[in-house]
Amino acid sequence: MSTATRERLYELLPAIYRIRDAENGEPLHALLTIMGDELARIEEDTAGLYDDWFIETCAEWVIPYLGDLLGVRGLHQLTEVGDFSQRAFVANTLRYRRRKGTAPVLEQLARDVTGWPARAVEFFARLATTQHLNHVRLDSPATASLRQASRLELVDGPLETVNHTAEVRNIAPGRGRYNIPNIGIFLWRLQPYFVQGVTPQPVTDPPDGRYHFSPLGNDLPLFNRPRTESEIVHLAEEPDLPVMLRRRALYDDLEALRLGSVTGKPAPSQYLDASPVLQILLPAAGDDLAPVPAAEILICNLADIPGESDWRRPPTAQSYAGQSLPLQVAVDPQLGRIALPAGVVPDDIAVSYTYGFSADIGGGPYPRLETLELDADAGVFTATVAQRGGGDHTTLASAIAAWVAAPEAAGIITVLDSATYAESLLIAMAAGRSLTIQAADGQRPLLRLQDAGGAPNALIVTGADGDRSALTLNGLWIEGGLSIQSVSLETLRVLHCTLVPGWRIDAAGVPLLPAAPSILAISPNPDFRLELMRTISGALHLAAESDGLTAHDSILDAFDAETVAFAAHDGVSAGPPASFERCTIYGEVRARQFDLISESILLGRALAERRQVGCSRFSFLGEGSRAPRRHRCQPDLALDAYAAARNKQVEALTTVERRMVTLTVTPTFTTTRFGRPAYAQLSRTCPVEISTGAEDGGEMGVFHLVQQPQRLANLRTALDEYLRVGLEAGIFFGD
Repeated sequence: MSTATRERLYELLPAIYRIRDAENGEPLHALLTIMGDELARIEEDTAGLYDDWFIETCAEWVIPYLGDLLGVRGLHQLTEVGDFSQRAFVANTLRYRRRKGTAPVLEQLARDVTGWPARAVEFFARLATTQHLNHVRLDSPATASLRQASRLELVDGPLETVNHTAEVRNIAPGRGRYNIPNIGIFLWRLQPYFVQGVTPQPVTDPPDGRYHFSPLGNDLPLFNRPRTESEIVHLAEEPDLPVMLRRRALYDDLEALRLGSVTGKPAPSQYLDASPVLQILLPAAGDDLAPVPAAEILICNLADIPGESDWRRPPTAQSYAGQSLPLQVAVDPQLGRIALPAGVVPDDIAVSYTYGFSADIGGGPYPRLETLELDADAGVFTATVAQRGGGDHTTLASAIAAWVAAPEAAGIITVLDSATYAESLLIAMAAGRSLTIQAADGQRPLLRLQDAGGAPNALIVTGADGDRSALTLNGLWIEGGLSIQSVSLETLRVLHCTLVPGWRIDAAGVPLLPAAPSILAISPNPDFRLELMRTISGALHLAAESDGLTAHDSILDAFDAETVAFAAHDGVSAGPPASFERCTIYGEVRARQFDLISESILLGRALAERRQVGCSRFSFLGEGSRAPRRHRCQPDLALDAYAAARNKQVEALTTVERRMVTLTVTPTFTTTRFGRPAYAQLSRTCPVEISTGAEDGGEMGVFHLVQQPQRLANLRTALDEYLRVGLEAGIFFGD
């Protein structure tokens, strides 16, 4: 609200009244200022009413009302999905209806309703049929060509072009596909995250010219960075979808680019042109890093060669139409590996690439401005860190040392890039002091905590008196643990971070130190409290007498249901009080009491010493759990239903019966291996009791915020209106 608006009524008064008002202490000015504020609100509301006439500019709450005018069916509100709105669904309604029943409309409908990338497939077009000799369709052969390797890789997927014989199974539950009335809607649950300026992990120390894209050093499939489709009539193709990159597709794309540059027939790259899906940055003039041109990247298979310790190395040049073109680097997008020509080892290297994950959990380049501390007061110490310049410091250790020596009680250290910081860190806390170490929005730096010899280490928080002290970590990947020394800290907040389970992992994703806890709070620490939010972590060992743990939308990974994921500082005894909301936990949790277990998946046992306090609700608890009173938890509900169907008491069920019923509702996952794109994602065959077992009908566990059941319900509701008569649709996942 501008000052001019507030003063407008007062300025309309004759000057004599304003003069006399000033002589009397300006009571009239105060009154008209209040009236001016109300007038401004009325004008703002009136302007908003005009904006609300149009779907492009209306407020979010108006969208259902505009949709009602068009007869749009009401859908579930996806309140937990960031940046999702039904605006596109309502705005495109007339366009849908003009082209009702066509594959492009069904595809756009699925995208607008679910917020996921989609591809519509008319399975009747993929049928191998007998052809009339007077109308031979050469583009629809009944047999697959073995010479077309790229097409063969896509068989049985949403982008296939190979024809099939008919099958009669029903498509609605996702069993059958290839039949005359069938339409398939493929959705991609894994979302692409583009991260820039990452320090790739060398395979050897010292480097020999071989690197992993992942800074953790594990094999990581790279993903496509989808193009934006501008027309509703366009069917999504491979470059338009967040699919895993294929060697053959990228190889053909870059070979055509190089050949076109030689023959004078330019063929721009679909993957590495305007918005490249990956970049390799090597030293150029002036020691600055510059991206390797797309024409100088060779796509190949860099898998381990049996009996050899080296990968395939690219040549420095290759001939095209009689002309030699230079090559600088080889890339394997399916393994996430980089190889330079033999003998070439750059002084510095950085990469930018796209990886896939299910949601905004753990450290990542996704938006999280609302959690960052940006507007620091005058009495707050601030510093920035950037490895290749542009910040106040080039190392975190120097920035932390500057804060320790500063007179300000509060400090904010912001990391401005996504590089790897291999350091040994110690933070000395004092009473009343607080420190925030955060990654800038859109960045995902890695802290590799190590000693002078390069061995994995922990970030040590020390201090003689941690009363009213706090440490906040936000947006970081951390290799190594956090060790909270006795009475050194009162509050540790970990937001949007990934504390690598097992401290470090090898190329296959196997943890190097599986027994090492990600956070260890040494006893005594009576006032210490840990808060986790949207964080991936290994085991937590907290002093038994501490205030405890609160975890929201997080993953605790102890690698096995029998291993302890939460306990006291000795890793065996019962830990302090704990609360878990929408969490997925691989391992056993032991606590003095559980204040709350809500909409969570605990694959191991939940063992509480005091069960008369707290509550367990809408969660899966491992067999043998001793948790506080339960409300609609599994496998309890399944056991009750099984016993009731047989007129028995649950206590009367045999061990075999209990085990059988428990297995029918035990969660299943796409993968439980940390570092894989679908890590901790519920599988397609997960029991419905788990995938829709939360309080609002969503899934239990860490990805409750994805609201997958609500998205799918919205799509099924919308499809009823736009499917052609006689056709039936099945929903599949492309990831």
